[in-house]
Amino acid sequence: MSAILHAETVGSLQRPAFLLAARSALARGEISAASFKKIEDRAVDESLGLQEAVGLQVVTDGEQRCESFHEWLIAAVDGVTRTPALPIPLRGLPGYQDETRCSPVSVTGKLRLEQSSFVEEFVYARAKTTRRIKVTVPSPMIYFLHIGRETRNVYPNPFDLFTDAAHLLREECRRLAQAGCDYIQIDAPELTHPSDPLLRRTTFPERGISPDEFAERASDLLNIVTDVPGVEFAVHFCRGNSPTHYFSAGGYEAAIRNVCHGVKNASTFLMEFDDSRAGPLEFLRNVPDEKRIMLGLVSSMKRAELEPVEDVISRIEEASRFHPRENLGIAPQCGFCSQVGIQGFDQIRQRQKLELVVEIARRAWG
Repeated sequence: MSAILHAETVGSLQRPAFLLAARSALARGEISAASFKKIEDRAVDESLGLQEAVGLQVVTDGEQRCESFHEWLIAAVDGVTRTPALPIPLRGLPGYQDETRCSPVSVTGKLRLEQSSFVEEFVYARAKTTRRIKVTVPSPMIYFLHIGRETRNVYPNPFDLFTDAAHLLREECRRLAQAGCDYIQIDAPELTHPSDPLLRRTTFPERGISPDEFAERASDLLNIVTDVPGVEFAVHFCRGNSPTHYFSAGGYEAAIRNVCHGVKNASTFLMEFDDSRAGPLEFLRNVPDEKRIMLGLVSSMKRAELEPVEDVISRIEEASRFHPRENLGIAPQCGFCSQVGIQGFDQIRQRQKLELVVEIARRAWG
C-alpha cells in the first residue's frame, strides 16, 4: 500500500454558505427543485475538488445532499414521523452544561423503503472524479436514537426494528454495488454506547434494551448489511462530533470483540482516538492483524487547533506496537459537519486539517 493510501477522510464536509442559503430558499418556495439541484451539484463538485487538491486518493461527496449523516433513516424510509423520541443525555465539554435532548422524529410504523438516493449520488460523483469513491451509510442500530413511546406498538422487540433496517440497508448496498461502488462505510456511533456507564443506567433501560445484548448482536446485524459481494466495507465508530457536547464515553472493548471480529465482510475500521474518552491505543492489540485501522487522531469538529505533526506520528508509532504498521492509517476522528448547523471552525481550517492528514501519512509511511 502506498503511503498516500494510509490517509482517508470520514465522510461529511462543511456545507458552503451558498448551499445553506439555497436550502432555506427552497424551503420558502423561492427557488425550484431543479435550481436547487444544480446548486447542490456545485457543492458536491467543490467537495470532490477539495479532497483531490489536498491529495486524498479515497473521496466522498462530502454528504452535501443531506442535512445529517443518518438522514436516510428518516427521509428515505416510511414508518418514521415527526414524533419526539425518548431522551438521551448529552455531557457538556468544558464550559458547557450537561443536557438532555430528544430526536424530533421516531419510528411509529413498520419500516419500508420509500425512496433511494445513494445510487444517484454515487453515479453523479463517479462522473466527476477519477479517485476511488467511498459512500457512507448509517448503521441500522442507530434507530436506537429514534425509539419513541409509540415505537413499542409496532416493534415490541427493538431488535426486530434493527433487523428490518439492516435488510433495507443491504438492499441499498446491493444497488450501489450494481452501479459500480466498491467501498461503503457504515457510520455506527451507537456501537460505543454499551461501554458508557451513564447510558447503561439510563438510556438502555428506558428503551427496554440490554446494553450487552445490543453489543453482542451488532455483528449479526452488520453481517446482514454487508452481505454484498465485491464491496469493501468499513465501520466508523464515534462518541459525538460536537464542539460543545458528547453522548458517550468508554473504550473499544465491546466494539472490538463483537464487530472487529464478528463482521466478516468489514475490512476497515475508522476509530477515533483524539481524546481520552476513546481509551488507550492498547485496545488495538485485540483487533485481527489483517484488518485496516484508520486512526482518528485529528479532530474534525471538536478542536480547531492543528495537531502537531510529531505528536501524531508519535501516537502512530505507539499504535504500531499493538497492530501491524502496514495496516494502520490516519484520518480525522469524524466528519467535518455530521449535522448541518453544527461545526467547529471555518472552511480554511477544514482544508488545513485535511492537508495535515495527508502530510502525516506521507511522513509516517513514506
